[in-house]
Amino acid sequence: MHRGDPPHSESDLIARMPGFGPAVARQSMREMVFGKLAMQVASGILQVGDTLPGERDLAAAFGVSRETVRGAVQMLAARGIVGIVQGTRTRVISAEVGPLEVGVMRPREINRYPVEEVHAARKLIELQVVGDAAERIDAATLARLSAMLDDQARMGDDAVRFMLSDREFHDTIYHACGNLLMAELMIDLYTYMIAHRRSAMRRPGAIARSLADHRRIVAGLAAHDRAATEAALSTHLDNILETTKAVLSDAATPPG
Repeated sequence: MHRGDPPHSESDLIARMPGFGPAVARQSMREMVFGKLAMQVASGILQVGDTLPGERDLAAAFGVSRETVRGAVQMLAARGIVGIVQGTRTRVISAEVGPLEVGVMRPREINRYPVEEVHAARKLIELQVVGDAAERIDAATLARLSAMLDDQARMGDDAVRFMLSDREFHDTIYHACGNLLMAELMIDLYTYMIAHRRSAMRRPGAIARSLADHRRIVAGLAAHDRAATEAALSTHLDNILETTKAVLSDAATPPG
């Protein structure tokens, strides 16, 4: 194990996720990390020209070892999604990731809906999801979320790295609700206007505000307090709506 790698067993981590048992855990963690990274390219969190965070950072984001990350990145390279050049950072070179079995809708299909409608749908479903998660969440998942908060606090103004971690943060909470279909619906809603959210996270103070929101959400989850968790998440979603609308407004305003 490398210094900084997560102390838990990867097979334990995946075996706790809905729909995956010990047999899958023994053989497919690398494929799952590949799928997560490919999905982030397909949804626009990672875009052509972006450099991937380092192995250590990706291992922390996904809660796996650096060897697992290395194998997943090699799979991306074999598909022509990233380019690996000795002595330089691995870079996204293609957004053509092929079919992905993640969520319910195609990665960017959600973008055809108006922002207010998606916000209303996300609030309706996600408040239920996080409320259920507050009642069901276990100590191991809380420890994972706490580790993510620590990692996010060290990211400074690195918007791409923060978005990678943010996606994992929300996905971990979604799966803690105990309803896989609801979790997958939330993954779809999360991807809405993700490219614009990348722009929003580059604005001064945006990462710090999201991190503060995340801390309040985790505090509610840790206390198994449904009302507090839902209130913290509601504030977070309103902040996302505000910043997304601001970026959309800027994009619609002609220069000069």
